[in-house]
This record gives sequence, C-alpha cells and structure tokens, in this order.
Amino acid sequence: MGRSTTEKTLTDESNEKIEIQRGLKGVYFDRSRVCYIDGRAGELRYRGYSIHDLAGRSAFEETCYLLLKGELPTRAQLDAFAAELKAARALPAQIYDVIRLVRSAHPMDVLRTAVSALATFDTDAADKSPEATLRKGIRLTAQVPMIVAAHEHIRNGREPVAPNPRLDHAANFLYMLTGREPSAEAARLMDIDMVLHAEHGSNASSFAARVVAGTEADLYGAITSAIAALAGPAHGGAAENVMRMAQEIGDPANAAAYVRTRRANKEPVMGFGHRVYRAEDPRARHMRAGVEKLSREMGQPHWYRILEAVVEAMKPYARHGVNVNVDFYSGVVYFLNGISEDLFVPIFAIGRVPGWTVQVLEQIENNILIRPLTLYNGPEPREYVPIDAR
Repeated sequence: MGRSTTEKTLTDESNEKIEIQRGLKGVYFDRSRVCYIDGRAGELRYRGYSIHDLAGRSAFEETCYLLLKGELPTRAQLDAFAAELKAARALPAQIYDVIRLVRSAHPMDVLRTAVSALATFDTDAADKSPEATLRKGIRLTAQVPMIVAAHEHIRNGREPVAPNPRLDHAANFLYMLTGREPSAEAARLMDIDMVLHAEHGSNASSFAARVVAGTEADLYGAITSAIAALAGPAHGGAAENVMRMAQEIGDPANAAAYVRTRRANKEPVMGFGHRVYRAEDPRARHMRAGVEKLSREMGQPHWYRILEAVVEAMKPYARHGVNVNVDFYSGVVYFLNGISEDLFVPIFAIGRVPGWTVQVLEQIENNILIRPLTLYNGPEPREYVPIDAR
C-alpha cells in the first residue's frame, strides 16, 4: 500500500513539526496570472476567460495570443499573429536529418530530441530575455507540429508533406499528417482539442519547465524537459489508453461488465478521475459533442456509443470525485482521423507549447531557483569501515 500524500513527523534537532506534502499536493509555490482552476466546481479559465467561451467561440491562434500576450487580440493583431505562426513553420534541413537518425524511436522521444536540437539553429537560443523567449515560444508553437508530422512520414518511408499556407494551425497539422485537407468538422474539432490542452496550471510538465527555467536555462531546455515529463504515462498517456479500452470493450453492451470488473479488481477506468478536478473536467463536454458528430461523419458511430456506455456505467462513482476527463474523448478524435495511437501524446504536446512558454515567461519575470527539501530518514551517523575490514 502506498503512503498517504501527507505525513507529519518531528525533526531530531529542533523538535519542530514538519508536514510533508508528497508530490507537493496542495502546495502553492508561486502566483500566476494565466490559469485559474477550481477543481471542486469544475471551472477552468485562461487569463480570466472561461474555457467554455474559448472552446465554443475562439480558435487556437486567438487563444494562443491570449495566453502569450495577456489579452484577446484585435482583428489586425490576430491576422499578424497568425501570419507570424505560418512564417515560422519551416524547419532547418538538419532537423529532418535528426528525425531520420532517430526515426525508429517513440514519437515523444523523437520530438524531445528534435526540439533540443532546434536550439542549435536559433540565433535567439542564448538570449533569455522575455522578448526573445516569447519569439522562441511562437516559433516552437509553429514547429512542434511540423516535427510530429515529418516523423510520421519519415518512419513510414515517405517524404514529409510541406505546410499549406492557406490552412490554419490545426487544419494544417492534419493536412501535413495525412496529406489531404481535413473536413471542416475534423479541423474544427482538432482546433478545439488544442484550445482545451493549451494550458492547465502547474501540472507535471509545466512544473518541470519552470524548474528548468528557474536555473536560468533557456526555453529550449525548459520545453525539452516538459516534453520528457509529458511522455510519462501518469501524465500524458490517458487518450491513448482510452482508445485501447474502447477497442477492448468492442460493443456498448459490454461496457457495464467491463467497468464492474475493473472496479472489482481495483483497477482504474481510463479517462476518469483527475489530480485536480473533483467535478467533471470542464473541458470534456466540448469534446463529447464533437466526437458524436465526427463519428457519424466518419461512419463509425459505435465508438461514441461505447464511450457513452462507459460514462453511464461510471455514474455511481461520480460522487467519489471519479468523473470523466478531457482525454476520455480526445483519443477517439485522433483515431477517427486515422492517427496512430503513439501520436496521441505528441498531439497533446502540440497544443501545450504556448502554455509551457507562458509558464516559463512567468518564471523568469521574477525568477527564483525552485529547490524544495526532502526529510532525511536514512541510517544514523556511522563509522566508515575500510574495504579490507568489511
């Protein structure tokens, strides 16, 4: 059995009571003007704007501008920002060589390696000023989807697809990935998915980025560490696992028995529960309606029916705070677009780059080295014994 998240003990030296918050749960380490989360009420805001308004009325470029610059843009500002993102899509030729060199690795490992290598070709790399960090963040927002799409083609023996300057960020990513322009519904749903994943406070990957930025490392180092943190299945793997679960269930009629078996064995049901939310994840509803519509459009409505059957079977556990989260529906969106399962987490990263960037910008604004303590509970002082006397 694992230890609880809170432990109380006494120090040997001063008899002072120390409270250990394992995993730093519930610990506030700084202030932020970017992301507000009320886990009990199921509320999420970016810069004061409800995620419901942003998912329903905004688009990724506009939300990205809001996160990075603090306010919603005017039409002229948005057009200029979208043009800046499009102009930054090109990758140095050497990055394609790096991707080819590691093409057999998992896409998250390829992404981490390529982002780290990008620093070599950025003239701003060593400039850690807020202005240069913002420029680099905008470029990385444009280039990360290029890396993911290029790797998908290279590992399958194809040449990467060039970006389409007519297409917005989400639609262009789908185009580069598949080689064909997506339907309006598919593009809009991917755009919503990116808006929903763009920022989420001090989660594991964002905290990793801030820890690295706190050492005065540059943005590439911070985002490389964030990608590494996101690659861990405890943080970024839910969407991939939900799709596997849906395939295992196979039919809506099997969902209730599947849930009963998992719960009886004290095993998690993928896509339910969240470290922060006790109510339903506010992002989930925006993917639910889109999945229903897209699954019908693609002629595969049974996937949506399976998910809804699982939701119904899980209703008795909602009172315990085990509710559906955003990743419950995301995996089916990717699957319906013909995207490989091992690309689900890289797509999460594509949407999160502006969030990581703004977390780093806040960190360097009033920087402090993040250096928590661990309470020693090892052996008492003992004498060193030479090796021949042991």
